[in-house]
Amino acid sequence: MKGSDWEYSDEDAEGSEDYESTSESETSEEEEDDRGEGPSSLNIAAEAEDARAEAAIEGDFDRLIQNIREAGDGSSSGMLNKMWDINLEEREAEFRDDLRAASGVGKSKKKRGRRSGPVLSQEVRALIGDGNQAYIDGNVQEAVRVMQEVIRIEPRAPQPWKVLAQCHDDMGESKKGLQLRIMAAHLHHDPDEWAELAEKSRALQYHQQALYCYGKIYHLDPTNMGALWDRASLAKEIGDMKVARSTMLTMLKRLPYNLTVLDEIRPILIELNDLALCAQLFQTAFEHYVVEFPTGRGVDPDTGAEVPGGGFTLMHILVLADLYNTLGEYARAADTIRKGCRWLQGRAAQKFWDACEDDREWDVPESGLVRGGDGEVQPGMYPLDVNARHRLAIARIKAGDVEEGKMHAKMILGQDVAEYAPLFSEIADAYFEREMYVEAGHIYEMLGGDAGTSSMYMLLQAAACRRMTGDLKEAAEVYEHVIHADPTNNDAKMKLAEILEILNEPRKALELVLQVVDSRKRRNAPRDGAADGGEAGSASLFEEGKARTQKGKGSSAKSNPNKLTPAQLRELEAQKEREASQSWRRVQDLWPKMLANEEEAVREWLVEAEKLVESFRETRALFLTSRHRGFRGMFPRSTRKQTSEATEDSMASRLQLELGRDALARKAAKSENVNTFRTILFEDWLRLFMHYTFLLTRRGQYELANEILRHILFSNAYQSRSSQDSIRLGLMTCAIHADQYITVVEQARKLINAHQFNNEPLRVLVSSLGSGLRATDAFLVSTLSKHLLRECRLADAAVREPDSLRFNNAQRRWNFPGSSGKADPDEEDEDVEAPAVAEVEKSRLPTKPNPVNVATYGQILLAAKSYQSALFYLLQAYDYVPDDPLVCLSLAIASIGRAMQRQSDNRHHLITQGMAFLTRYRELRGDAAGGLDEVQYNFGRVFHQLGLHSLAVRHYERVLEAAEERTKTDPEDVGLAREAAYNLSLIYVTTGATPLAQALYRRWLSL
Repeated sequence: MKGSDWEYSDEDAEGSEDYESTSESETSEEEEDDRGEGPSSLNIAAEAEDARAEAAIEGDFDRLIQNIREAGDGSSSGMLNKMWDINLEEREAEFRDDLRAASGVGKSKKKRGRRSGPVLSQEVRALIGDGNQAYIDGNVQEAVRVMQEVIRIEPRAPQPWKVLAQCHDDMGESKKGLQLRIMAAHLHHDPDEWAELAEKSRALQYHQQALYCYGKIYHLDPTNMGALWDRASLAKEIGDMKVARSTMLTMLKRLPYNLTVLDEIRPILIELNDLALCAQLFQTAFEHYVVEFPTGRGVDPDTGAEVPGGGFTLMHILVLADLYNTLGEYARAADTIRKGCRWLQGRAAQKFWDACEDDREWDVPESGLVRGGDGEVQPGMYPLDVNARHRLAIARIKAGDVEEGKMHAKMILGQDVAEYAPLFSEIADAYFEREMYVEAGHIYEMLGGDAGTSSMYMLLQAAACRRMTGDLKEAAEVYEHVIHADPTNNDAKMKLAEILEILNEPRKALELVLQVVDSRKRRNAPRDGAADGGEAGSASLFEEGKARTQKGKGSSAKSNPNKLTPAQLRELEAQKEREASQSWRRVQDLWPKMLANEEEAVREWLVEAEKLVESFRETRALFLTSRHRGFRGMFPRSTRKQTSEATEDSMASRLQLELGRDALARKAAKSENVNTFRTILFEDWLRLFMHYTFLLTRRGQYELANEILRHILFSNAYQSRSSQDSIRLGLMTCAIHADQYITVVEQARKLINAHQFNNEPLRVLVSSLGSGLRATDAFLVSTLSKHLLRECRLADAAVREPDSLRFNNAQRRWNFPGSSGKADPDEEDEDVEAPAVAEVEKSRLPTKPNPVNVATYGQILLAAKSYQSALFYLLQAYDYVPDDPLVCLSLAIASIGRAMQRQSDNRHHLITQGMAFLTRYRELRGDAAGGLDEVQYNFGRVFHQLGLHSLAVRHYERVLEAAEERTKTDPEDVGLAREAAYNLSLIYVTTGATPLAQALYRRWLSL
């Protein structure tokens, strides 16, 4: 089946043709029915219509089977594994054709029985019997094989499809079962079955398949309004506005003048820019309700209460007037307001008001107008809603009837400006369009002077009005105020430059123009974009999510109907900016309460912060592949490149000549990146990310916090070294709280790479892995030990042979010539993002040996019980810093540990060496504040390991005595008492002093 065989055009205007043609055919057919068509002829027509619908559905079935056979897979096992992609455009064209040909509104239809299907051969009947028996016997695979063979021989037999669908359901393949049931439904012609299939498809998110099923319900039962409503609702939900429009128009044909349907189709037609059809629908409905309820009152069929206009209220009249004003039909807009409001007031019979060209019917005493002389119609002084008067004022002003429009505008402008600001703004726009700048400027200044109604648009319009009235200095002051409030507003800068040029201040004007030119050049980077493909591997009969192509006049087949225009993109970005500003203000208000841990404030803060975080993460312009360029705004490419750039360059050249400048090339200073996103500074964004992820981690959502922080690492807004370090420290903080120490080591290695020959990242690493089994396991990971060994070698070479190192510009690190280009060979490629960092600065080579590297590497070997190797590196660190107590303690531990190993051949020497280093440690550490119990505990621990229990008990007891003294002033400060008590209890238990051990348990080791 080829697309050329079923060409169809889906133009915007076609919906109106559908509506008109179907309405006319329906009227003519109903008239024929009224002229005496007998029951027998009605039955014959209904049966013919049923036969036509069934034949069309069976034709779809035949085309599906033909597609499968033409696919080249003739095996019975494979013919059902294809995705049968039905051409939606063809189905939609047939659907509209049926709308045009449908008739018999209100006719009762007999429920059709199921078709018996084709006459089956003896062989096929036998195979069906074998398949049914296999299914009954529980042999599902055999039943599937037999039924597929039956379908290959006679695909129009309905029974095999049903059995095959049931088999797949039993095997847990419900999606494939749904496919088969849809195939079988083509042969049953049961609307209820199609309705069930539509609901199942919709539940599985197979929206195109559900639309197809709803269409089949209409084929079989054109009076089923529920199916049409569901079809329109689903089409609107998935954004297929053209299908929603055609379906809603069908409902209006069946339910003419239905206000619920009208209210639903209005936003659809506005979205499709089909305002003429929308106005036509509302106009015909208005005329119908005026005839149906001439008094302006009617009974609501649902509630039975009397309502204005029988349901066609003032809001519908305002909608119709707005449509006419937008279409430029101002006379019809004014006529709609006058007749509609008169009808709602119960004065529809007073048609003499239509003879008055003015609006004296709605005059009020406050207007001050005197009209209605002898023999003329006197002013009616009837009340008019302020919104209706506003539409009437717009229509009169834009139509050129200025005096009449001013009378209505005066009444509206007497209202509260805060409450009716949109009405004020539209009246000002109407004045501005009519070049009535004095009147427009007065309203714009009124709105701009109120903090609640002021906006950049109001200020710019007020400045434009002042300029047009000749008040150039006042206009320049307003533009300067706008630029001060929004330094990125290039339109205001160009307008101010024009005024300054007129005021003979070319130097100031040139400065503004050059700022605009620089801003435009900074936004010249191409924008990345990629179209999302359809969902692969879907179990739907349709290609779900596939873009519908337009082939009508005025549009290209390759155009993307879902692509927004630059103006729409800017409007959308402005809306998102307003939402972000609002959320940010709320976040700032809640921040103190959130930090105070007030639960309600924390929840609300999380909700608002989540909105901001997601809006940042989903913005593609913040995550470009060229991250080193920084963030240059949401719209780096000018949408008016040829015109605006030419104007800017021309004006700049003229001003430069006027000042005697030599060349235009001197104008541009170095480009600077934008430091805000949606009015929020990037520093504030980063602070928000940190607090948000910390709060998520505290609430048990570490995975999400980790994902967010890793994501913003790739943002081109945070490629500076300080930002990268802050985010990595945030990742480590969250990981420590969640006991994810592997992440701590990973990020610490990145910090070590970034800050070569700097000891602070190493201190961060060892302090982050303070204690615990998981921290120890992460400390012993092989990648960390290899990484630190490489750093030790590089640091040693930098001191001993600095000429042997070369600076790698790609990684911005010192390295040996010919070594790997990676900063860390153990890292995966996706983790090497160093080149994206904007700052390029060489690390200074060290001039003296660094004990921190070798001491840390020795600690890793010590923790891994590689005491012999640990002694080598720790002794090297001791040579560098002999007065460091930690190095001495580490050497003592390594010596004692090596002495306890079987491979040791000089135990006594190692024990003596260990005690010497331990004594040196006590000399260096013992006098320090808080170091007494630490020294005593370490001595006790060494004697305990050597089996000298009497000496160990003495030192442990000294730790406990110190803790007793300390708890007298601070009960929570127990120091190392618990560790000492536990070790001492082990000695007591092994020596049989159980009561003493129990006393320790009760005093120090009980909760």
